[in-house]
Amino acid sequence: MKRERRQLRNLIIQALYEIDTVDHPPQEVIARHLEQENNLSDDGSEFLKRFVEGVLSITPELDDVIATFAPEWPVDQLAILDRNILRMALWEIVLYKETPLKVAINEAVELAKRFGSDSSARFVNGVLGTLAEQEQEIRRRFTNQD
Repeated sequence: MKRERRQLRNLIIQALYEIDTVDHPPQEVIARHLEQENNLSDDGSEFLKRFVEGVLSITPELDDVIATFAPEWPVDQLAILDRNILRMALWEIVLYKETPLKVAINEAVELAKRFGSDSSARFVNGVLGTLAEQEQEIRRRFTNQD
């Protein structure tokens, strides 16, 4: 399942990037990715849907957290890929809760290395490291919204 999760995160970030850049309907983007990747397990398909829908359902709140802990980088001015990697990792850390913190950060950094610019991995690691130091405070923010 570990290898499939890495493949799924690649698909998730591609879907989030597409939705963020060209505003395609999320359900269509998810359905297309699932159709193109017909070798996914049922759990994998559900994982992809849950992540994309989860991130999109609270994007403004995720962006507020990112802005709070990386104030020198306005979220709307971040590279689209970096912004979506941070959103995905933050959602996974705070709301998914099944992935250990270090694993979520490592996976986000790997995505940044694979798809981002030369400085993306260092940037993502730095922001998520700062967020990790405040993990409990961030969790409380999202718990209090329910």
